Amino acid sequence: MLLASTPAATLQAAGFIGTWDTDVAAGRSVLDLGAASMLAGNPGLVGKPVPLDVALGRIHPGDRDRVFDVIQDLRQTGGPVALEFRILTGTGETRWILDQGLVAPDATGRLQGCGAYIDITAWHGRWASPRADSATPAANLDAAADHCIQVHTALERHGDTALRLLSGMLLLGIGRALAQRAP
Repeated sequence: MLLASTPAATLQAAGFIGTWDTDVAAGRSVLDLGAASMLAGNPGLVGKPVPLDVALGRIHPGDRDRVFDVIQDLRQTGGPVALEFRILTGTGETRWILDQGLVAPDATGRLQGCGAYIDITAWHGRWASPRADSATPAANLDAAADHCIQVHTALERHGDTALRLLSGMLLLGIGRALAQRAP
C-alpha cells in the first residue's frame, strides 16, 4: 500500500511540535522553529544556543521543579529522556507536552542530547466532542494505531533515523492510550 500522506503531514497530525539539541557541558540547547515558538515562546531563538530556563520558558510553574530536577540528573548521567509536563501558551492555554530523546556521549565522550516535543494534550482528555457522523473514539484510536504501524514500517525502510524516532514516539503514545482504555 502506498502512503498518501507526507512525513511532515503525518508528524503534524501526530502532534509533533519540534526538536531540541543540547550541549550538556555548555548548558545550552538549540531549538527548531516549533520548539522555540511553543516551548520558549520566542521564534527568534531558532538555532541559537540558549540556557534551559529560556528553552523551557513556558513550562507550567507546577511542573517546573520536577522537570528541571530530572533534566539536571540526565545532564549528570545521560540516558533516555521521557518527560511529560504542562506548558502555558501565550494565550494562557495549558497544553501537555511529551519530551522524548536521548542524552549520550558523542565521539569525544562529551554528553550531547537530542529529542523532540510532542503535544499530547489529547491524551489528557482535552478532545473536543466527536462529530455525530464520526467513528467511535475507540475505533479512531485503533485506526490510528494501524496507520501509525504502516508509517513506522515505511520509515524504517526509508532509513531516516530522526523520522523513525518520531514515529516510534507516536507508536509509544498510541500504545499508552490503548493500554489506558477501559476493558
